Amino acid sequence: MALENRVKEKIAIEVIKVLISRFDSFPEDASNIRNAPFHDAFLNAFADKLDGKVPDTPFFISLASWLHGLNTTLGQTFFENVAQILSNGEKREYTSKKLGNLPITKTHREKISEIVADLSTSTELPDLGRENKLLLQNYDGENIKAVDFSADVFFEDEDQVIAIEIKSVKPNSGEMKGEKQKILEGKAALQKKFPNKKIYFYIDFPFDPTVDPAKEKVTGYNKERFLRSIINMSKFFDPEETLVASELWDFLSGQENTMEQILEIINNIATPDFLEKFRYLKLGENRYHQDYISLLDKWFLSSEKELVQSDGKIKEKIENDKRLTRIYNKQPFESNGKYRFDRYIELKDLV
Repeated sequence: MALENRVKEKIAIEVIKVLISRFDSFPEDASNIRNAPFHDAFLNAFADKLDGKVPDTPFFISLASWLHGLNTTLGQTFFENVAQILSNGEKREYTSKKLGNLPITKTHREKISEIVADLSTSTELPDLGRENKLLLQNYDGENIKAVDFSADVFFEDEDQVIAIEIKSVKPNSGEMKGEKQKILEGKAALQKKFPNKKIYFYIDFPFDPTVDPAKEKVTGYNKERFLRSIINMSKFFDPEETLVASELWDFLSGQENTMEQILEIINNIATPDFLEKFRYLKLGENRYHQDYISLLDKWFLSSEKELVQSDGKIKEKIENDKRLTRIYNKQPFESNGKYRFDRYIELKDLV
């Protein structure tokens, strides 16, 4: 089952925004880095491995910095935004600076310490059922503040609350113990806030880097193998509280083959002539060409296609209205790639 057009469009706009930001910072040359003696000295040890692959050290440094920026953008923005689009969720931050810390009881804190200690010493193996039975109870006693916690994706149904932490595919060594404690506190706090609902708190990974594309689908995953590849992951987390690769994206959308569709959207837009095509779409006078509509179709931009196909009716309704004329003549995209949905709503209401 295919994703809805509105969902594909929102994902496409996130793709455009990422590409715009990375094109702006791509290192065409390394003139700003002319001297890197320490890098040069260390890279001498890898001269045989880099031979024929790296033209010069300054460009290599610039490209590495650019790639790090892309990784950061994907990890902190793109994956979160797409996950929220698919699930109709939002980011929630129960911290002292945002929504405020939620309360838990002292007994909850004691149970959390007990669970983490048992896992740390391998006295117990991760067992989501056992841990929930200990933790998700309405304990009496003095309330205290839970530690700061947030969910990259948060959504609430009639009978359940889902919180998701999206992690990079290679968390830092030793990070898993702290993540486990934070998630346990978060689950206890959410249970206290939503006492009549089931609480689920997942730690998720957008793809499985252990997959061999020559032998396996790039959207596939081997959860056991992947979790073993992360230091202490299997020590602290039950596979039932993790979602990996297509498992994650299908869970968020409620449909199969979601990761494949996300990659299709990216591949349609992320071509070498992307910037040229984006500039073409920004110019309103191009809307009268058939290849303009074809490009809107290819990039899944259904809202702008609606406006183009209703262009005659829209101009009739505008007549000499100065405010609407100015809105009509706005470029459909901002310079950062964001689509002007406010413009779309104003013009769509005229049809």
